Amino acid sequence: MKILSWLLVVLSIAGLISVRVLEDQIFYDPFLKYFHEADKQTGYTEFQWGRLILSHLLRFLLNLLFSCIIIHFIFKNKNWTLQGAALICIVFAITFPIYLYCVFTKFEIGFLFSFYMRRFVIQPLILLLIIPLFYYRKQMLLRTNSQQ
Repeated sequence: MKILSWLLVVLSIAGLISVRVLEDQIFYDPFLKYFHEADKQTGYTEFQWGRLILSHLLRFLLNLLFSCIIIHFIFKNKNWTLQGAALICIVFAITFPIYLYCVFTKFEIGFLFSFYMRRFVIQPLILLLIIPLFYYRKQMLLRTNSQQ
């Protein structure tokens, strides 16, 4: 069973990588080139709001799915998986409207600020914080249980 768990973790990491590698083929993101080249002279791209929002939501859901599988099979704790999902959703709920505001204002708020808001929207960066947090939590629980 342990091998299956680690296999699912590895496959989920591969899923996250695939979402990133295939982003230009799977998702509608007219600002991909703008942020990839980091060229403010490229100009603001015309786009469709509905497609942009749906595409980012789909990407978020895929990242959330793979992230939850990783959390679940590393820690094997349903409550922690739900807590991780909640934390990821909270971060998305905060950053997505901010990013959409940046898009609405044509990134006048600042290139780097918009760039990093976009990163939090399209990448599962919060997973890099959740795994060490839960690992520390697990170690503290083990230490507490061994002292009793």
